[in-house]
Amino acid sequence: MNKFSMIESMTENHQRFTNYIHQLTEQEYLFAMPEKWTAGQQLDHLVRSTKPLILAERLPLFITQLIFGKANRPSKSYEELVEKYLQKIQAGAKATGNFIPPAISFDKKESLIKELNSIVAKINKGLSKFSEEELDECILPHPLLGKITFREMIYFTIYHVDHHHYIIDKALEQNLHQTKVDPPSN
Repeated sequence: MNKFSMIESMTENHQRFTNYIHQLTEQEYLFAMPEKWTAGQQLDHLVRSTKPLILAERLPLFITQLIFGKANRPSKSYEELVEKYLQKIQAGAKATGNFIPPAISFDKKESLIKELNSIVAKINKGLSKFSEEELDECILPHPLLGKITFREMIYFTIYHVDHHHYIIDKALEQNLHQTKVDPPSN
């Protein structure tokens, strides 16, 4: 995927997600399966996980390489990167530290949607300044995947929003199914 395809996918995936979140009722937005995050927390997690990319793009390339090093291998394909991430998740990897969202009230929904859309626009603007070669040379740390190229970080970000969209949709679908199947209790 070249950078223009990445920008397009990044925009489309995040817009589809924020449109989905926007239409959720308060009950849906605040619903969570046991030991899982609400839609609001998923949204906040995405804000928290995408925001650092803005800083990474703003740093001069030589500074980023000085801090994190330079790639010593070719970038994985989008599919390979997604497969690696899913293997980590299946092995029990979870968000840690600053990437874990607090409780998120319904009244924060619109401001978080606006913030995520703004972050994605800034990432896309910064991404357009990189050459294809620079996307494969520059490496960044990822809390679950280790050091990955900037291209792989963008692939991750493209996939990550769809991953959380699916989790929310699946939880709400299960809740709806349980609500329809379970008889009322007296």
